[in-house]
Amino acid sequence: MTLVIEGVSVRRRGEVWLDDIRLESSGGLTTLLGPMTAGKTTLMRVVAGLLPPDAGRVVVGGRDVTGVSVRRRSVAFVYQRFINYPSLTVYENIASPLRLAADFPKREVDGRVREVAELMGIGGLLDRRPGELSGGQQQRTAIARALARPVDVLLLDEPLANLDFKLREQLRADLKRLFRDSPGVVLYATADPNEALSFAAPTVVLSQGRVRHRGDPARVYAEPPTLEVAAALSDPPLNLLPGVVRDGRIACLGASFPAPGPLEPGREVVVAVRPHQVGLGRAGPGLLEFPAEIRLAEMTGGATFAHLLLEGGTHLVAHLPGTHPYQPGEPAVAVVDPARVFVFGEDGARLPAGVGAHG
Repeated sequence: MTLVIEGVSVRRRGEVWLDDIRLESSGGLTTLLGPMTAGKTTLMRVVAGLLPPDAGRVVVGGRDVTGVSVRRRSVAFVYQRFINYPSLTVYENIASPLRLAADFPKREVDGRVREVAELMGIGGLLDRRPGELSGGQQQRTAIARALARPVDVLLLDEPLANLDFKLREQLRADLKRLFRDSPGVVLYATADPNEALSFAAPTVVLSQGRVRHRGDPARVYAEPPTLEVAAALSDPPLNLLPGVVRDGRIACLGASFPAPGPLEPGREVVVAVRPHQVGLGRAGPGLLEFPAEIRLAEMTGGATFAHLLLEGGTHLVAHLPGTHPYQPGEPAVAVVDPARVFVFGEDGARLPAGVGAHG
């Protein structure tokens, strides 16, 4: 199965919701990554037939479905907030799209319901109603209903966002296995870069209704072309430090390192550092050293987030393994390997020569 989105644009009330979106999938999972207002839900609604585009077209399996109603499309949609029929049992919720499908054999409904329920780990809950389920079980039911009837395109709009951490981890692993065996096209929208990296599927980075980049998420993580893309794939957020080119080096808050290529003196740049690349202690040979003050230490079990104040009022966050009971006001030294940073120009483009290739 193939999905082709050709030049899709949507404008409402003078605002650009989508701008010339072009995307192609030949089956399996594609991840849509971006923050709120990026356009992920709008794009999915266009693909589903719930929102007509102002320009462009949607082609599924070689058939132009742009003007086709949602009822006549082979599509299923799972929303961030799970939607189940409260008066029906889990069994009947999952069976409902199969009973409505004229092309699905009635004699196969029972077997398919039980098969999908087992896949989603709710095989023992078929006689319950949604009000008797936990949040994770309700979301599993909603996903099972979407998976029950084979469709050409499956759309999942941040389906795990409202679940707690353990449930998200468990369901993510289940879905990754299911997507791997899916014969149709799966579009999965998320604002969580860790989710995109975990799925390891082709990823489209969206922002303000535009495609900013596409490709393998691990490669994009290691070599982001722009600051916007680097930020989209960074959680916790990037540390951004001011820099300037001087004598072939980047001067940054009292420290300096070789510039990533020939750059004109005096040029202002942004030095981006991921929190897990920041250490505390004395610098070794070739490392950058920033005198700092501890402002806050957040311990989260196996890690500590140290919030630091550098010279000139610049803030820096260090993601440190282990628990460290730092106290506010305590002096510290932030240490960074310059080979692990990214350098971006004023236009947001990453500057050349491989700096940050192992970021």
